[in-house]
Amino acid sequence: MLYRPNVAAILCRDGGQILVAERANFKGAWQFPQGGVDDGESIEEALYREVEEEIGVRRALIRVIARRDGYRYAFPKGRLKYGIYGGQEQTYFQCLFTGKDSDIDLDTHNREFGRWKWIQPREFRMHWVPRFKQRVYRAVFRDFFQIDLA
Repeated sequence: MLYRPNVAAILCRDGGQILVAERANFKGAWQFPQGGVDDGESIEEALYREVEEEIGVRRALIRVIARRDGYRYAFPKGRLKYGIYGGQEQTYFQCLFTGKDSDIDLDTHNREFGRWKWIQPREFRMHWVPRFKQRVYRAVFRDFFQIDLA
């Protein structure tokens, strides 16, 4: 199976809160901003582009503080993305957000999220994530925050 290279951003602010956003087309589905790596683009370039496209935050307002890769998930029911990818292999970046809430703009490009909020990592709920992504989210919360999500 081919896995599409993908990046995900865990934006943090002082006080330890993290940003999660609700999918515009799936009420109750909260996640981190994420997206694919384009041809010829580095992982870091993809991170900054995706964060700006999805939540309007410019590169100057985030600083990478941790990075981990090798997170994989398969799409459900044999679904393929772009006709060839059966899943995604993700690199997660934990980033310090140095901007203000007013710097977050969900309407910068195609609106992928309906709303966003800051939460403490322990407030994240697994039922917000589709079942096929839950193993990755459990690993991410364990690796970055030493939290075991039920």
